[in-house]
Amino acid sequence: MNPRRILLIVGGGIAAYKACELVRLIRKGGGEVTCVVTEGGQHFVTPMTLAALSEKPVHTTLWDLKNEAEMGHIQLSREADLVVVCPATADLMAKMAAGIADDLATTLLLATNKPVMAVPAMNVRMWEHPATRRNVARLRDDGVTVLEPDEGPMACGEYGAGRLPEPEAIWQAITRFGSAGGLAANPLAGQPDFAGENHRPLHGRHVLVTAGPTHEPIDPVRYIANRSSGKQGFAIAAAAAAAGAQVTLIAGPVHLETPPGVDRFDVESAVEMLDAVESALPTDIAIMVAAVADWRAAECAGQKIKKDGSGEVPPLSLALNPDILASVAASPARPRLLIGFAAETDDVVSHAQAKRLRKGADWIVANDVSGPPGNSVMGGDDNAVHLVTPDGVEDWPAMPKDRVAAALVERIAAHCMKDDA
Repeated sequence: MNPRRILLIVGGGIAAYKACELVRLIRKGGGEVTCVVTEGGQHFVTPMTLAALSEKPVHTTLWDLKNEAEMGHIQLSREADLVVVCPATADLMAKMAAGIADDLATTLLLATNKPVMAVPAMNVRMWEHPATRRNVARLRDDGVTVLEPDEGPMACGEYGAGRLPEPEAIWQAITRFGSAGGLAANPLAGQPDFAGENHRPLHGRHVLVTAGPTHEPIDPVRYIANRSSGKQGFAIAAAAAAAGAQVTLIAGPVHLETPPGVDRFDVESAVEMLDAVESALPTDIAIMVAAVADWRAAECAGQKIKKDGSGEVPPLSLALNPDILASVAASPARPRLLIGFAAETDDVVSHAQAKRLRKGADWIVANDVSGPPGNSVMGGDDNAVHLVTPDGVEDWPAMPKDRVAAALVERIAAHCMKDDA
């Protein structure tokens, strides 16, 4: 992703510990993060921890003689591309709404001329209190992006809205935010950025994702496969979960961690993947990212096939694998939105257009995988795709796979909102 500079203000509250993971995700995504910790926040996470994770000094007080001799709080407030308040406690948001500047964090927020995103975390009664609702409304009117908290059990033992969203969901909101100051802009001009009240636009929908290769056994040792890493499919599953969807991920043989909030099922072969996909239906949306082997050995040998010294190559008879995308398209439980992927090495768009019609998919996401091993979309971290729909073809710029995933999920959510209207 393009370099980004984020000023992270860590408020007080038990959820402050999640700020550490958010710093790690920002750094992993190629961003720079400078941390400011309130007095309350320091009771839950130490400045030393955040300094080690961010590899930058952490700021805690307005009364730093060295920094303030040069008006350091003004400099901090202007250097960032985006100011993120996480967790944003009820007290901190009340001060923000009232324009109070009585410590470093609130002074920065009042002095900044950059966009601000607040991520609330508090007890459900505090979140629902009329004063908090007024403060949130005032902040949004003032142009602050206020994310909705998650619903669930809380540290106090109560249940309801007020939990800090998971760091992955916050990171997705940051990557979608965009700004003229250096944050990665949405590559789909005119598409909505799902932040604020709409940051979980797929809530209540079930999304099925397939990812990775399949391994088709020849004998107990050898198999037919391809170089798919599963990274793009896993990134899409993570983005859909961050957008509030119930996500079922069916993964071929890959070595990737399961994204938070995703139900994962591992398979080996195309036949196993088809069985798992059919068992997962019905779903609202299906995104078939897996690079399924087109063929398998007609018969799998029970023992390792040995060289006999004759120099002769043993014959290998192949059988056609099931077409999972076409099968889902023809299923009585067909999802309302069915998306396939096309990995091509030539005539990428024309092959994808033909595949969409031939398979009965709504959309096809096509990419060029013609690069050599080690320098290809397959196994790499970046992707440049073409989105093929009944309305035409969109050429997206090269970007990291998690950004492709976020952009695709934004497009899916926009389609679903339009379809529901």
